[in-house]
Amino acid sequence: MSEDVFGTAALRARVLQAWAASTSRFREDANAEEDLALGGYRDRLVIELAQNAADAAARARVPGRLRFTLKSGALAAANTGAPLDAAGVESLSTLRASAKRDEPGTVGRFGVGFSAVLAVTDEPAIISRHGGVRWSLPDARDLVQQVPALREELIRREGRVPVLRLPFPAEGTPPEGYDTVVVLPLRDAQADALARRLLAEIDAALLLALPQLAELVIEVDGQVRTLRADWRSHPEADYPELPWEPPAFSEVVVVESADGGEQRTTWRLARIGGELDPWLLADRPTEERLRPYWSVTWAVPVDEDGAPVSPPESTPRVVHAPTPTDEPLGLPALLLASFPLDPTRRHVAPGPLREFLVERAAETYAALLRHLRPTPALLSLVPGPVARGELDAEIRRAIVARLPETPFLPPAPVAAPAEEAGDVEEAGAEVRLRPRDALVIEGAGADLVRVLAPVLPGLVPAGWDHPALTTAGVRRAPLAEVIELLADLRREPAWWRELYAALEGADPEALASLPVPLADGRLARRPHRLLLAVEGVDPATLAPLRLRIVHPEAAHPLLERLGAVRATPRAVLADPDVRAAVAHSDEAEDPLEIAEAVLGLVRAADLAPGEEPWLADLTLRDAAGEYAAAGELMLPGSPIEKVVEPGALGLVDPGLVERWGEAVLEAVGVLRVFALVRDHDVVLDPDLCDHDLDAEDEWVAALLDALPAGDVPPTLPEFIAVRDLDLVARHAWPDALRLLAAPPLRAALTEPARVLLPDGRTRDLPSYTAWWLRGQPILDGQRPGELHLGVDPLLAGLYDEVSVDLDDEVLRALGVRTTLADLLAEAGGPDSLLARLADPARNVSRQQLRALYTALAGVEPERVQPPERLRALVGGVPAVVPAEEVTVVDAPDLLPLLESRPLIVVPAEAAGDLADLLALPLTSELVPGRVTSEGVPTPVPDAVRELLPDGPTEYVEHERLVVDGWAELDWRYVDGVVHAASLEGLARGLAWASGRWDRRFEIACLLAEPDLADWLRTERDFE
Repeated sequence: MSEDVFGTAALRARVLQAWAASTSRFREDANAEEDLALGGYRDRLVIELAQNAADAAARARVPGRLRFTLKSGALAAANTGAPLDAAGVESLSTLRASAKRDEPGTVGRFGVGFSAVLAVTDEPAIISRHGGVRWSLPDARDLVQQVPALREELIRREGRVPVLRLPFPAEGTPPEGYDTVVVLPLRDAQADALARRLLAEIDAALLLALPQLAELVIEVDGQVRTLRADWRSHPEADYPELPWEPPAFSEVVVVESADGGEQRTTWRLARIGGELDPWLLADRPTEERLRPYWSVTWAVPVDEDGAPVSPPESTPRVVHAPTPTDEPLGLPALLLASFPLDPTRRHVAPGPLREFLVERAAETYAALLRHLRPTPALLSLVPGPVARGELDAEIRRAIVARLPETPFLPPAPVAAPAEEAGDVEEAGAEVRLRPRDALVIEGAGADLVRVLAPVLPGLVPAGWDHPALTTAGVRRAPLAEVIELLADLRREPAWWRELYAALEGADPEALASLPVPLADGRLARRPHRLLLAVEGVDPATLAPLRLRIVHPEAAHPLLERLGAVRATPRAVLADPDVRAAVAHSDEAEDPLEIAEAVLGLVRAADLAPGEEPWLADLTLRDAAGEYAAAGELMLPGSPIEKVVEPGALGLVDPGLVERWGEAVLEAVGVLRVFALVRDHDVVLDPDLCDHDLDAEDEWVAALLDALPAGDVPPTLPEFIAVRDLDLVARHAWPDALRLLAAPPLRAALTEPARVLLPDGRTRDLPSYTAWWLRGQPILDGQRPGELHLGVDPLLAGLYDEVSVDLDDEVLRALGVRTTLADLLAEAGGPDSLLARLADPARNVSRQQLRALYTALAGVEPERVQPPERLRALVGGVPAVVPAEEVTVVDAPDLLPLLESRPLIVVPAEAAGDLADLLALPLTSELVPGRVTSEGVPTPVPDAVRELLPDGPTEYVEHERLVVDGWAELDWRYVDGVVHAASLEGLARGLAWASGRWDRRFEIACLLAEPDLADWLRTERDFE
């Protein structure tokens, strides 16, 4: 029989006596043990055995070693440390009455952990150097069976009794090198599978949770796996010695070896602890209140360089208290804290102690961030937005609340002293930034950060642009905002070039306000339109222009991509500052300095005259030593000097001509010939169209009169005009016109002004130049409209033939008359023609007059103002008479009744239109022409009817044809009836009635000699 060194018999007797006295006590113990074995401790076998081993090592103050051996259907856990004693046996056999409650260095607190063995065995045993103890379900059942009061309850429970309440002595010795061994004969295959799984799940977290253990050996069926903890700075185990001061930092290397090789993992730990205020334990059980100590440990795996890495996949992502709970933890770190647990030992209980430890955990976590090596991997430890549980969320919130004030970020490397880098604190020998003082530039590369670090306090290194920085409270600045911060920065030009090189590839829109140092010491606020000096342009010569030229030491290709332009002569001339300097050159202290700079640019750019019209404002010295705009000066001996009135324009200083040459001076606007005015999208409004041209408003009004009226004014997409025509001397017009007829002035004269109407249509009207010239006596003292080209005989006599040596295109543009049709198509042309006809000095033949009036009959009446005098036939001869005396003949049979009244005779079809146009009466309206004599209806001869198949078939023959009771006529056609008193009269009447006035003589022949019908018919074949 085994020696009862631990007094197990006495323990059994007390328990059986208590049960016999109270079956309720028996039931309570049985239910409690069953709850623990099947509930809270069902899969905590390995953890509880390791925890007991750690406590044994702590009591003995030796590095603990634990060996698990699974073979032949049994699990053995051998450990070093304090051996089993009587108090321990009593504790193991007494639910919730731990013998360790007064031992501050131990982990076990509640006296229930050993019940986890019942998940796999019915006969656990503990063998120590001083003896052993065992428990047995069959033996315990036999003892209970012997108690009469418990037999009925035993039947109800189907033989299940509280195994661990009834200890028995056990024999044996621990394995060599160990002080104690727990032996667990496995109940069945299910128990064997659970034991194997729990052993396979052992990893480094168990050694970190139980720092008293230095070694874990796991042997399963002869396969050995070993985990060793090499503490480089081992934390103290005695809680009272842990002050609530800044956390203590330690490092442990966990070495895991097996047949396949060796794996080493380095963990960095931060640990803090102390004694609890009583009020924090007020809601906790008595046994806990007697152990008023707390601790928090965070562990993070690090690489060889000390940078944090992700924990191994085997590490449970849960809160450890200090062994694993079921509380999930989403942070990539291991949390070991003395959280209060609920009765299941799996979840953290609510209350003030939990809240207190959450805050301490956040403080310790922040301290660990400061202690870890600052690499971008550190940002993986910043809590993300999604928590995995309620406790995880509380811990995250507490950590995030502290991050802005936790100096764990490194500043970007700078050459300047550390104190200039912003509000920082030191962590060891390193300088760290608080996130609230830090700045990260979105998308910034290493070169850009390196350049900006000396000038932007708190700048975070490149590679740290991570969403976690926002969580930590770091200010994120887009590149455009950073560029704005540099607006007033004063640095050497070479530094700016280095900055531009670092900004290569950045979004151009973000760089729109990029400052640029200028060659004259100024700092431009943006690169757009700045000048990049290139070979061939000496910046010193351009100094009077105050141009924004980039400092040579700051120049970089990036600036050109951002809108800076290479300082070619043409690019410099296009610079707004040059335009401003030219526009205000008359106000300069020394206009010649500006003139010299601009003239040099013009020569280098090889500008053509008129290419940059604004240069005409450049102030130059004239021949009298005064100053004037280039556009108001002429080249000595130039063609324009010969045609303008003396003194109308000045002469440029001959010295300037000698220094720069005529071509350069002409390019800046000095006149050799007339100057051109150019513009675009000109609104045809007298108040808006103003180019300082003579009578320009009248020209605009003339165009508007020729166009349809509307609310929206038309426009001129292109405007070109010749300037200074009003300065031409009267005698010099032949030479002036020859200048205007040659390029580049010719287009302004010959090309019409193409007007764009609001509806999208276009109309071509006279250009300003052509319009102005048409109103001047420029051709042999006459206006161009008073002359004609000689190509249309109908205009002869009315207009003098032009004799000027100019080509027809120019003459037409000037308004010299070409053809009658063109004249009548012009605005005001019909009125001009009528005015000429009314001029007695003009010679017009009768045939010419008929043709002119016939053409006028086709003009719309609204285009003509009826004149007061007209040229008409008086006695068959053209003469100028008052208009009220004139009649338009529409009935030739009434001519004898008109006596000597002036007549206008045109073809019958044109008579009515011409009378309306000239507001004249028709002959038929002046003379009634009523037939008052009696006649005899007579058939028209057949020969005449053959000639006039559509004519009358009969007529009224009169002996004497009397009209209006007094006048005798040869014929009259009225009311569709031909009246005749003679053969000649009949012939005319039938021809007029048939609309064949041209056949009147042939009809007379047929009437006189009908036998000539065949002969006349043959003659008609020749028509």
